[in-house]
Amino acid sequence: MLTGWRLALSKLFLIPQRYVLAIMALFAIANAYTMRVCLNLAITQMVKRTVAVEGDAHYDPDACPDSNVVSNSSVTVLQSYSYNRQNYDVVQFEWSEATQGLLLSAFYYGYVITHIPGGILAERYGGKWVLGLGLLSTALCTIATPAVVKMGGATALFILRAIEGLGEGPTMPALMTMVSRWSPKEERARMGAIVFGGAQIGNIAGSYISGLIMHEGSWENVFYMFGGLGIVWFILWILLCFSTPNLHPYISDSEKEFLNKNVDSLIHSKKQNLDPVPWKALIRSVPLWSLIIAAIGHDWGYFTMVTDLPKYMTDVLKFNVKSAGLLSAMPYVAMWIASFFFGLVCDFCVKKGYHNIKNARKIYTTIAATGPGICIILASYSGCDTTLAVFWFIFAMTLMGAYYSGMKINALDITPNYAGTTTALVNGIAAISGIISPYLIGLLTPDSTLKQWRIAFWVCLVILVATNIIYIIFAKGEQLWWDDVKKHGYPAGWKHGPLPTKLKDSEKEKTSDNSDKQ
Repeated sequence: MLTGWRLALSKLFLIPQRYVLAIMALFAIANAYTMRVCLNLAITQMVKRTVAVEGDAHYDPDACPDSNVVSNSSVTVLQSYSYNRQNYDVVQFEWSEATQGLLLSAFYYGYVITHIPGGILAERYGGKWVLGLGLLSTALCTIATPAVVKMGGATALFILRAIEGLGEGPTMPALMTMVSRWSPKEERARMGAIVFGGAQIGNIAGSYISGLIMHEGSWENVFYMFGGLGIVWFILWILLCFSTPNLHPYISDSEKEFLNKNVDSLIHSKKQNLDPVPWKALIRSVPLWSLIIAAIGHDWGYFTMVTDLPKYMTDVLKFNVKSAGLLSAMPYVAMWIASFFFGLVCDFCVKKGYHNIKNARKIYTTIAATGPGICIILASYSGCDTTLAVFWFIFAMTLMGAYYSGMKINALDITPNYAGTTTALVNGIAAISGIISPYLIGLLTPDSTLKQWRIAFWVCLVILVATNIIYIIFAKGEQLWWDDVKKHGYPAGWKHGPLPTKLKDSEKEKTSDNSDKQ
């Protein structure tokens, strides 16, 4: 039974503890994304911009009109920067498009490294501290960004962003480990929509608030703001959240009992009985590799939007920084709202038997891949019709909201016991898209013209469609045999030896006796 103080604390919460965790996890991802993407808009103000005029080698005859530029016979002035220059000593840098692309991708060099170690640590010791300390380190680095870039320029910023990536790498593996311990199967899509909707809150806040801050002040304040919020979140996280229901000090008895009866990873694989990661089966798993390939495609499209949409808004469509911040945020508002809609529809259809979990993951992944790819192509062919272009970008991200009911939670279906490790593998390999796509876009758009960006968007569409086809063919929706070999046994034709397992105490004693006799 609960002690008096634990009973009193449990009654303070109007919602179950699994949804307290979901909400705090939402803010964890939101903070992770604001700190990750705040550079995307800030860099448009950190870099000195020049306007090519007719006759210049880089002049674009199809360029959209720029209402922020005032020209006369001797000078070209960017009005959107005049407020900052008059009132603040703003430091700006002369970085090429390729350099900017490299800086925008720097985060992911560190991000891919710590995924698998983070997942393994989260499965072994719990996700609470792995996630919390990782995001705390990112928050501290974010606050330090202005000082570091002023001292060391592009090189120092690249190194710092890679270090931030090291801290955020364990975020998704640790969260998936915790969600797998807290989410009953019938609530999985709903909780996934809540938790991973934090990405959209982060993108919304990172874009919109950054635009407001820089419209009225210096780009430096963006990093101070979001780094500070990261520290506040860390304090609340360590007080409110715990790795499993059985470690929670003031969860109600009824909720703990419900979760222990309905959460697969609690029923089948208590932490102390979890076998070592079955790497030989894992790396041979075709459904898992189809999930990885689909994630590569999704991340390519997602990073193209998240990382480079602010640059497209300012360089091609010629919005000022405040408008670019607002309009870059609007697609993520739509994606966030849509993710809840798709999550509810998915859970309803599975519950009613209209489709099984495997087909659900394929349907919603297809919506989230092909739909956005087509929409961004239509946006690029909208030319300088800014209203139509923004509409297509918003519709693209609305459809991408289906991703959270599709492949994003598929790891929980196929490997609930090793969700941390498999998520680390999926996200870690897929995050390579975050390294390649910003840099490639920088190379494809050296003059940031509309035609150059159109080529980049076509590349994005091809990758999204190709990877989605592979996922449709090979994806699964049920627990894979190697996730619980004691329950499912070995498949016919398995020729790669037994998977590693922990011996029970009786087996250890028997093995020890046999060794002594020999």
